[in-house]
Amino acid sequence: MLGDEDRAMVARVAVLLMSALLIALSPSFGQSSRRHSLDTPEYTFEIIRQFPHDPAAFTQGFAYHDGYFYEGTGLNGRSSVRQVRIETGRVVRRTDLAAQFFGEGIAVVKNKIIQLTWQSHIGFVYRLEDLRFLRSFAYSGEGWGLTTNGHELFMSDGSSQLRILDPDTFIEKRRVGVHEGKTLVSQLNELEFVDGEIFANVWYSDRIARISPRTGEITGWIDLSGLRSAASTAGAEAVLNGIAYDPQRKRLFVTGKLWPAIYEIRLKPKP
Repeated sequence: MLGDEDRAMVARVAVLLMSALLIALSPSFGQSSRRHSLDTPEYTFEIIRQFPHDPAAFTQGFAYHDGYFYEGTGLNGRSSVRQVRIETGRVVRRTDLAAQFFGEGIAVVKNKIIQLTWQSHIGFVYRLEDLRFLRSFAYSGEGWGLTTNGHELFMSDGSSQLRILDPDTFIEKRRVGVHEGKTLVSQLNELEFVDGEIFANVWYSDRIARISPRTGEITGWIDLSGLRSAASTAGAEAVLNGIAYDPQRKRLFVTGKLWPAIYEIRLKPKP
């Protein structure tokens, strides 16, 4: 039969065992290691080359195709779609939009250029070889960024949603919500497909989100802090906005609204 001291010892041992069990079962147990393993990778950059860019171009859409840049510019009365020589920045061809349209994102697909407008609920299709206007199409909501994987269009509208459209009919097929963990990420602007991922400028930030087109999960962040200063830009609207990719030579280009330069950059993991 246990005495008082023995019963007290058993009780203390039971309390310690129960505490250890509760700690092990607690959601916070091992939290620091799990949080570290779930951290979104971050990248910085190094500049490889610099190219001239029209400092009056309010860049809204940006793409690379067969040795040229293609650019969609914004602002009412100044919106256009352009073919631009990389080395010189010279505009080879240009089609201007009517003054009531504020041009937005572009994508090159099936020998055509598709261009969105901001709040007019209308997009335009041009022939790639000469930027000749072919047709228009309608959509709901605002148009921001546009890119393609070759057989689908991915469109941003300033929210956390990416719309997936048929590139021939422009019918919306589905949507995917962009998120980091459980947090939705909005203000997605200019888009570009890069080796199976979507890169997205986040409006009024110096960061590019790397997004899984299948799940919407953010797989990484690219920190381009300092690049705006390198471009010697000024003004609240002269923000980072323009991503183009050369898949053959694996070249990544970035620019911004009203920037005098385009940069070829190489990504580096942040320490």
